[in-house]
Formats: sequence, C-alpha cells, structure tokens
Amino acid sequence: MTIINNKLSSALIAAICLASLGIFLIEPIAQAPSYHLFADGRSILGVPNFWNVLSNLAFLLVGLLALKNLLIDNNLTIKPELRVATFIFFIGISLVAFGSGYYHLWPSNQTLLWDRLPMTIAFMALFSIIIGEFISLKLAKTALLPLLLVGAFSVFYWSYTESQGQGDLRLYVLVQFLPILLIPVILLLFKSPFSKASGYWWLFATYLAAKFLEYFDQAIFELLPLISGHSLKHLTAAFGVMLLLDAYQKRSLL
Repeated sequence: MTIINNKLSSALIAAICLASLGIFLIEPIAQAPSYHLFADGRSILGVPNFWNVLSNLAFLLVGLLALKNLLIDNNLTIKPELRVATFIFFIGISLVAFGSGYYHLWPSNQTLLWDRLPMTIAFMALFSIIIGEFISLKLAKTALLPLLLVGAFSVFYWSYTESQGQGDLRLYVLVQFLPILLIPVILLLFKSPFSKASGYWWLFATYLAAKFLEYFDQAIFELLPLISGHSLKHLTAAFGVMLLLDAYQKRSLL
C-alpha cells in the first residue's frame, strides 16, 4: 500500500509541475471589467450593494465559531501536526468577510485584491490540510508555508500587472483552480484516518454550487428579486465550511 501511495503521490506532484509549466504557455489573462458588474446593486441604509456586502457576515460567523471550537473548546478531531494549517484556514475564512465585504462596497480591481487575498490563504491552508490528512503529514508541514507564499504572491502579482495595464491572472488561476481539481482526486485515491471524510465532499459540492450561483447571478436575481445569485454564493460557500466544521466535531479515528 505504501508503494502504491508513493506512486500516486509522485503522479500528483508531476501533474502539479506540468500544470504549473503549462499555464504559462497561454497568453496573459486580464481581469474582465464586467467581473465587477453584479445583478443586485441596491443601496440600503446607505450601504451600496447591500446584500452582497451583508451576506459576507456568514464567513465571519462560521470562521469565529470554528476558531472558538479549535482554540477554546478544543473539540475538533484533527491531527496535531495540522493544527497550524487548520488555524490559518479558519482565520482566512473569517478574513474573507472583511475582504469581500470591502470589495463589494466599491467593486474595482484595487479592492478585489483584498477579496482574493484571504480567500487564497484559506484555499492554500485547506490544500495543505488535505495533503496532510490523506497523503503525508511531513509533506503537508513542508508545503504549508510555500503554498501560502505562492498563493499570496499570485494575488499581488495579478494586482501589480493590472496596475501596469497588462493584467495577468494566469498564476492566480493556477493557484485557485488546480487544488480544486486535485482535491477530489486525492479524496478518491487516498484514505483519511478519520471517519466523516464526507465533510470534504460537502465542502467541494457547495463550492461548485457557489460557482453556479455566481455564474447565474442575474438570472437568479430575476427569479428571486429579493436576493441575487452572488449573495447566495456567499451564503452557500459559508455553509460548506460549516458542514466541514460539523464533520471535524463529530468524526473519530478509524
């Protein structure tokens, strides 16, 4: 089994290297100006884009609840070696509320930086957690800092290139979407030492649902004029983190 796992791990590393090289074979990708146009632009109580801003509170609530469970109640079933990564993940989720809230007050490339930065930190920490839980604790601990640095750099690099009039999203696209493609592969090919690995599948499913809601922002707002697809995206993504937190609380060693 160890030999098989080593071969699978090597194949995943090779896929990451190939994807990292391949992304730079395509032309630079600038941020489309239409990205900042949302279906629900209503101002309520003097707050522009009110529901897109307010819905971010869900990230703060679930993030703070998770940090309480991790640091005070100490009732999450996680590997001690992954405690730092788990802390960073939930800190990132909490900070998404502020970064995304700020962005949605004044949508622009400049404010989008602060939306993407905490989200990328959370993504990279989660990827490290899954590597540690399913593949190798040693690899996860070694990879955590490089993943966080590359993730943060991808956001700042994109922001800098936009400020120079030649936006380049390629590295950010790689950092965001390669883990999303690899995580289900890891979940299928490797085994967690804990029960309730379904928590990761629920998180993955709600991520896909959130992307669906984001894409059909306008259509959903026309169907449900009280709330748009983008606001529902925030609530759905936060709910996925809540489902993972619930799994962390209820699972046990196999």
